[in-house]
Amino acid sequence: MKKLIPLLFLGLAAIGLMLILNACNDSSGDSNVNPQTGTGGSLARFAITGNTLYIVSKQSLDVYDIRDGGNPAKSVTKNLGVGIETIFPYQQNLFIGAMDGMYIFNNHTPANPVLLSKYTHVLSCDPVVVQGRYAYVTLRAGVNCRPGGSFSSLDVVDIGDPTQPAMVGTQRMDSPYGLGVSGNKLFVCEGEKGFRVMDITDPKTPVQKRYFQNVPSYDVIVRENRLIITGQKGLFQYRYDDSDTIRFLSQIPVL
Repeated sequence: MKKLIPLLFLGLAAIGLMLILNACNDSSGDSNVNPQTGTGGSLARFAITGNTLYIVSKQSLDVYDIRDGGNPAKSVTKNLGVGIETIFPYQQNLFIGAMDGMYIFNNHTPANPVLLSKYTHVLSCDPVVVQGRYAYVTLRAGVNCRPGGSFSSLDVVDIGDPTQPAMVGTQRMDSPYGLGVSGNKLFVCEGEKGFRVMDITDPKTPVQKRYFQNVPSYDVIVRENRLIITGQKGLFQYRYDDSDTIRFLSQIPVL
């Protein structure tokens, strides 16, 4: 299983690349200076906005100009230290998850993102998604994520001023992995323990509405009332509705 999960993450990342062809970010006018070209999961290590590709390694953020798709040209490398894990673009900022915190970069100048701040937390694995002025971060305890950690959590971070991010809420989770957000719904993957649907009508206080313990999940892409979920044996597509019910649609098996 440990060998299979990284392959499934790559599969979800590949789905994200395919969505680049026809996806539109939920932008609202000029505030989204560099619109996100595609849609990816929260555990993604790469993202595309406009003509710029961002890739995070374990220690850095690499930026490429892809106007000539056959010959991408590296623009800059930002060294960030160790434990860099994920990247999530939102409007004119990049949110980079690391084992000890979340970096916020302004990418108004796509070829040279500028570090605005770092939100620091206890050592853990921490994908992040953003909507409006709030970032949602899952912190997973475990041997490979938080040595000696006693519990996992979901943190809500106010990023209204991205130079001064501040936690405004936290609650315990079972074993959270990736997550996704759309409108007043937050979706949290709990690995082998299931999949949570949470109401964020009050964005600072997510409220659990459903917990599908029979839906193993590791990451999720949310798109037009559909969920593309990384499961134990492949990629699964579900449809969700206002009653917080999810209905299975299809599966891409990975053996």
